[in-house]
Amino acid sequence: MGSGSFSSSSFADYSRSVGRSYDDSTGRVSGQTFTSHQLDSSLDPKLFTVRECANTDEHPNTIPVILALDVTGSMGEACQETAEALGVIITNLYKKFQDIEFCVMGIGDLAYDDGPVQMSQFESDIRIAEALDKIWVEHGGGGNGYESYSAAWYMGLYRTKLDCFDKQNRKGIIITMGDEPLNPYLPMTKLNAFVNATEENDIETPALYNKATAKFNIYHIAVDSPNDCYNYYSKDIKESFGKILGPNLRVATIQALAATIEECISESIQNDTSSSSTVNENGEICW
Repeated sequence: MGSGSFSSSSFADYSRSVGRSYDDSTGRVSGQTFTSHQLDSSLDPKLFTVRECANTDEHPNTIPVILALDVTGSMGEACQETAEALGVIITNLYKKFQDIEFCVMGIGDLAYDDGPVQMSQFESDIRIAEALDKIWVEHGGGGNGYESYSAAWYMGLYRTKLDCFDKQNRKGIIITMGDEPLNPYLPMTKLNAFVNATEENDIETPALYNKATAKFNIYHIAVDSPNDCYNYYSKDIKESFGKILGPNLRVATIQALAATIEECISESIQNDTSSSSTVNENGEICW
Protein backbone atom coordinates (compact mmCIF):
# COMPACT_ATOMS: atom_id res chain seq x y z
CA MET A 1 0.00 0.00 0.00
CA GLY A 2 0.99 3.65 -0.02
CA SER A 3 0.08 5.17 -3.39
CA GLY A 4 -0.53 8.88 -3.68
CA SER A 5 1.23 11.87 -2.17
CA PHE A 6 0.43 14.11 0.76
CA SER A 7 -0.23 17.80 0.10
CA SER A 8 -0.99 20.76 2.34
CA SER A 9 -4.06 21.60 0.29
CA SER A 10 -5.54 18.12 0.61
CA PHE A 11 -4.86 18.14 4.34
CA ALA A 12 -6.49 21.57 4.67
CA ASP A 13 -9.55 20.43 2.71
CA TYR A 14 -9.85 17.25 4.74
CA SER A 15 -9.45 19.05 8.06
CA ARG A 16 -12.14 21.58 7.21
CA SER A 17 -14.44 18.85 5.93
CA VAL A 18 -14.42 17.20 9.37
CA GLY A 19 -15.04 20.45 11.22
CA ARG A 20 -11.55 21.56 12.17
CA SER A 21 -9.87 24.91 11.64
CA TYR A 22 -6.80 24.95 9.41
CA ASP A 23 -4.21 27.70 9.75
CA ASP A 24 -2.74 28.42 6.31
CA SER A 25 0.21 30.27 7.83
CA THR A 26 1.38 27.42 10.06
CA GLY A 27 -0.12 24.28 8.51
CA ARG A 28 -1.59 23.29 11.87
CA VAL A 29 -5.18 22.42 12.66
CA SER A 30 -7.19 23.05 15.80
CA GLY A 31 -10.28 21.39 17.15
CA GLN A 32 -8.99 17.80 16.94
CA THR A 33 -11.17 15.30 18.75
CA PHE A 34 -10.95 11.53 18.80
CA THR A 35 -14.53 10.31 18.55
CA SER A 36 -14.08 6.54 18.30
CA HIS A 37 -15.54 4.63 21.24
CA GLN A 38 -14.45 1.19 20.13
CA LEU A 39 -11.81 -0.50 18.04
CA ASP A 40 -12.34 0.39 14.38
CA SER A 41 -12.43 -2.66 12.13
CA SER A 42 -9.87 -1.10 9.77
CA LEU A 43 -7.34 -1.03 12.62
CA ASP A 44 -8.15 -4.39 14.20
CA PRO A 45 -5.12 -6.75 14.16
CA LYS A 46 -7.42 -9.77 14.25
CA LEU A 47 -8.70 -8.83 10.78
CA PHE A 48 -5.45 -8.64 8.78
CA THR A 49 -2.38 -10.79 8.29
CA VAL A 50 0.24 -8.15 7.47
CA ARG A 51 0.53 -4.45 6.73
CA GLU A 52 2.51 -4.01 3.51
CA CYS A 53 4.79 -1.17 2.48
CA ALA A 54 5.52 -1.85 -1.19
CA ASN A 55 7.75 0.01 -3.60
CA THR A 56 5.99 1.45 -6.65
CA ASP A 57 6.92 3.56 -9.65
CA GLU A 58 5.57 6.53 -7.68
CA HIS A 59 7.51 5.62 -4.52
CA PRO A 60 10.44 3.39 -5.55
CA ASN A 61 12.39 3.71 -2.29
CA THR A 62 9.78 3.47 0.42
CA ILE A 63 10.62 4.46 3.98
CA PRO A 64 8.10 2.80 6.34
CA VAL A 65 7.41 4.71 9.55
CA ILE A 66 5.26 3.26 12.33
CA LEU A 67 4.07 6.03 14.63
CA ALA A 68 2.65 4.42 17.77
CA LEU A 69 0.62 6.62 20.12
CA ASP A 70 0.02 5.78 23.77
CA VAL A 71 -3.78 5.89 23.97
CA THR A 72 -4.10 5.38 27.73
CA GLY A 73 -5.60 7.76 30.24
CA SER A 74 -2.96 10.46 30.60
CA MET A 75 -1.83 10.71 26.98
CA GLY A 76 -4.77 12.41 25.28
CA GLU A 77 -2.88 15.70 25.06
CA ALA A 78 0.02 14.08 23.18
CA CYS A 79 -2.36 12.31 20.79
CA GLN A 80 -4.13 15.60 20.09
CA GLU A 81 -0.86 17.45 19.50
CA THR A 82 0.35 14.77 17.08
CA ALA A 83 -2.88 15.00 15.10
CA GLU A 84 -2.98 18.79 15.04
CA ALA A 85 0.65 19.00 13.92
CA LEU A 86 0.40 16.10 11.46
CA GLY A 87 0.32 18.31 8.39
CA VAL A 88 3.42 20.19 9.52
CA ILE A 89 5.30 16.98 10.34
CA ILE A 90 4.58 15.35 6.99
CA THR A 91 5.09 18.49 4.90
CA ASN A 92 8.48 19.15 6.47
CA LEU A 93 9.61 15.56 6.05
CA TYR A 94 8.39 15.28 2.45
CA LYS A 95 10.55 18.25 1.51
CA LYS A 96 13.54 16.00 2.19
CA PHE A 97 12.25 12.44 1.82
CA GLN A 98 9.63 11.80 -0.84
CA ASP A 99 8.93 8.13 -0.18
CA ILE A 100 7.96 8.04 3.50
CA GLU A 101 4.87 5.94 4.22
CA PHE A 102 3.18 6.19 7.60
CA CYS A 103 1.42 3.52 9.60
CA VAL A 104 -0.31 4.82 12.73
CA MET A 105 -0.83 2.66 15.80
CA GLY A 106 -2.60 2.97 19.10
CA ILE A 107 -0.89 1.20 22.00
CA GLY A 108 -2.48 0.64 25.40
CA ASP A 109 -2.08 -1.85 28.22
CA LEU A 110 -2.54 -5.51 27.31
CA ALA A 111 -3.42 -6.37 30.89
CA TYR A 112 -6.30 -3.91 31.23
CA ASP A 113 -7.53 -2.41 27.95
CA ASP A 114 -10.09 -3.51 25.36
CA GLY A 115 -8.18 -2.09 22.38
CA PRO A 116 -4.49 -2.14 23.34
CA VAL A 117 -3.21 -2.75 19.79
CA GLN A 118 -4.53 -0.77 16.81
CA MET A 119 -2.70 -0.61 13.47
CA SER A 120 -3.40 1.10 10.16
CA GLN A 121 -2.11 0.34 6.68
CA PHE A 122 0.99 2.18 5.42
CA GLU A 123 -0.10 5.29 3.53
CA SER A 124 1.55 8.28 1.87
CA ASP A 125 -1.37 10.65 1.34
CA ILE A 126 -4.40 12.04 3.18
CA ARG A 127 -5.30 8.52 4.28
CA ILE A 128 -2.67 8.98 7.03
CA ALA A 129 -4.92 11.61 8.63
CA GLU A 130 -8.02 9.51 8.03
CA ALA A 131 -6.44 6.54 9.80
CA LEU A 132 -5.29 8.70 12.70
CA ASP A 133 -8.85 9.95 13.16
CA LYS A 134 -10.04 6.36 13.57
CA ILE A 135 -7.69 5.67 16.49
CA TRP A 136 -9.60 4.85 19.67
CA VAL A 137 -8.12 6.89 22.50
CA GLU A 138 -9.42 4.52 25.13
CA HIS A 139 -8.06 6.41 28.15
CA GLY A 140 -7.40 3.09 29.83
CA GLY A 141 -4.23 1.65 31.33
CA GLY A 142 -3.76 0.18 34.76
CA GLY A 143 -1.67 0.12 37.89
CA ASN A 144 1.23 -2.04 36.73
CA GLY A 145 3.59 0.89 36.15
CA TYR A 146 4.05 0.55 32.37
CA GLU A 147 2.14 0.30 29.10
CA SER A 148 2.60 -2.33 26.39
CA TYR A 149 4.92 -0.27 24.21
CA SER A 150 6.86 -3.21 22.82
CA ALA A 151 3.67 -4.50 21.17
CA ALA A 152 4.52 -2.00 18.43
CA TRP A 153 7.88 -3.76 17.99
CA TYR A 154 6.13 -7.13 17.82
CA MET A 155 3.69 -5.93 15.17
CA GLY A 156 6.46 -4.35 13.15
CA LEU A 157 8.56 -7.49 13.28
CA TYR A 158 5.90 -10.10 12.61
CA ARG A 159 2.99 -8.29 10.97
CA THR A 160 4.61 -6.12 8.31
CA LYS A 161 6.00 -6.84 4.85
CA LEU A 162 8.53 -4.20 3.79
CA ASP A 163 10.04 -3.99 0.32
CA CYS A 164 12.79 -1.73 1.69
CA PHE A 165 13.90 -4.53 4.00
CA ASP A 166 13.22 -7.56 1.82
CA LYS A 167 14.57 -6.12 -1.45
CA GLN A 168 16.91 -3.24 -0.57
CA ASN A 169 18.36 -4.17 2.84
CA ARG A 170 17.06 -0.97 4.44
CA LYS A 171 15.24 -0.65 7.74
CA GLY A 172 11.93 0.87 8.61
CA ILE A 173 11.37 3.14 11.59
CA ILE A 174 9.25 2.63 14.71
CA ILE A 175 8.53 5.55 17.03
CA THR A 176 6.56 4.95 20.20
CA MET A 177 5.57 7.73 22.55
CA GLY A 178 4.28 7.67 26.08
CA ASP A 179 4.72 8.70 29.70
CA GLU A 180 5.42 5.43 31.52
CA PRO A 181 8.36 2.98 31.72
CA LEU A 182 9.05 0.29 29.13
CA ASN A 183 7.19 -2.94 29.78
CA PRO A 184 9.59 -5.79 30.74
CA TYR A 185 7.75 -8.40 28.66
CA LEU A 186 4.71 -9.05 26.47
CA PRO A 187 2.10 -11.34 28.08
CA MET A 188 1.36 -13.57 25.14
CA THR A 189 -1.85 -15.06 26.51
CA LYS A 190 -3.20 -11.50 26.28
CA LEU A 191 -1.56 -10.51 22.99
CA ASN A 192 -2.64 -13.72 21.26
CA ALA A 193 -6.28 -12.82 21.82
CA PHE A 194 -5.90 -9.31 20.40
CA VAL A 195 -3.79 -10.07 17.32
CA ASN A 196 -4.60 -13.72 16.51
CA ALA A 197 -1.11 -14.89 17.46
CA THR A 198 -0.26 -18.32 18.82
CA GLU A 199 2.87 -17.64 20.86
CA GLU A 200 3.18 -20.05 23.78
CA ASN A 201 5.58 -18.09 25.99
CA ASP A 202 5.79 -14.49 27.12
CA ILE A 203 8.32 -12.46 25.12
CA GLU A 204 10.99 -10.68 27.11
CA THR A 205 11.62 -7.14 25.95
CA PRO A 206 15.42 -7.39 25.36
CA ALA A 207 14.93 -10.49 23.18
CA LEU A 208 12.17 -8.82 21.17
CA TYR A 209 14.30 -5.72 20.68
CA ASN A 210 17.21 -7.78 19.36
CA LYS A 211 14.95 -9.31 16.71
CA ALA A 212 12.96 -6.20 15.84
CA THR A 213 15.97 -3.91 15.51
CA ALA A 214 17.24 -5.99 12.61
CA LYS A 215 14.20 -4.77 10.65
CA PHE A 216 13.49 -1.36 12.23
CA ASN A 217 15.33 1.53 13.80
CA ILE A 218 13.43 1.94 17.06
CA TYR A 219 12.85 5.19 18.96
CA HIS A 220 10.78 6.19 21.95
CA ILE A 221 9.68 9.71 22.84
CA ALA A 222 8.92 10.19 26.52
CA VAL A 223 6.38 12.99 26.70
CA ASP A 224 7.07 15.46 29.51
CA SER A 225 3.86 17.33 30.30
CA PRO A 226 2.33 18.65 33.54
CA ASN A 227 -0.78 16.72 32.54
CA ASP A 228 0.78 13.28 32.25
CA CYS A 229 2.82 10.88 34.39
CA TYR A 230 6.32 11.65 33.11
CA ASN A 231 7.53 13.47 36.21
CA TYR A 232 6.38 10.62 38.45
CA TYR A 233 8.06 7.95 36.30
CA SER A 234 10.97 9.93 34.82
CA LYS A 235 13.73 7.96 36.55
CA ASP A 236 12.20 4.59 35.67
CA ILE A 237 11.50 5.71 32.11
CA LYS A 238 15.10 6.73 31.56
CA GLU A 239 16.39 3.53 33.13
CA SER A 240 14.07 1.09 31.35
CA PHE A 241 14.06 2.66 27.89
CA GLY A 242 17.62 3.97 28.08
CA LYS A 243 19.01 0.54 28.90
CA ILE A 244 17.47 -0.85 25.72
CA LEU A 245 17.38 2.08 23.28
CA GLY A 246 20.35 4.12 24.41
CA PRO A 247 20.35 7.50 22.61
CA ASN A 248 17.17 6.57 20.73
CA LEU A 249 15.23 7.48 23.86
CA ARG A 250 14.18 11.12 23.56
CA VAL A 251 12.33 13.36 25.99
CA ALA A 252 10.05 16.06 24.59
CA THR A 253 7.53 18.55 25.92
CA ILE A 254 4.19 18.80 24.17
CA GLN A 255 5.44 21.92 22.41
CA ALA A 256 8.52 20.08 21.09
CA LEU A 257 6.76 16.81 20.24
CA ALA A 258 6.24 17.40 16.51
CA ALA A 259 9.82 18.57 15.99
CA THR A 260 11.12 15.55 17.91
CA ILE A 261 9.13 13.17 15.71
CA GLU A 262 10.63 14.84 12.64
CA GLU A 263 14.10 14.68 14.18
CA CYS A 264 13.89 10.95 14.89
CA ILE A 265 12.73 10.15 11.37
CA SER A 266 15.29 12.39 9.67
CA GLU A 267 18.12 11.05 11.81
CA SER A 268 17.16 7.44 11.16
CA ILE A 269 17.01 7.92 7.40
CA GLN A 270 20.27 9.83 7.23
CA ASN A 271 22.17 7.45 9.48
CA ASP A 272 20.71 4.11 8.44
CA THR A 273 23.56 1.76 7.63
CA SER A 274 21.50 -1.40 8.22
CA SER A 275 23.59 -2.11 11.31
CA SER A 276 22.24 -2.27 14.82
CA SER A 277 23.09 -2.70 18.45
CA THR A 278 22.18 -5.70 20.53
CA VAL A 279 21.09 -6.19 24.11
CA ASN A 280 22.82 -8.62 26.46
CA GLU A 281 21.14 -11.02 28.88
CA ASN A 282 20.99 -8.30 31.52
CA GLY A 283 19.02 -6.04 29.21
CA GLU A 284 21.93 -3.64 28.64
CA ILE A 285 22.67 -2.08 25.27
CA CYS A 286 25.87 -3.17 23.50
CA TRP A 287 27.15 -1.03 20.64
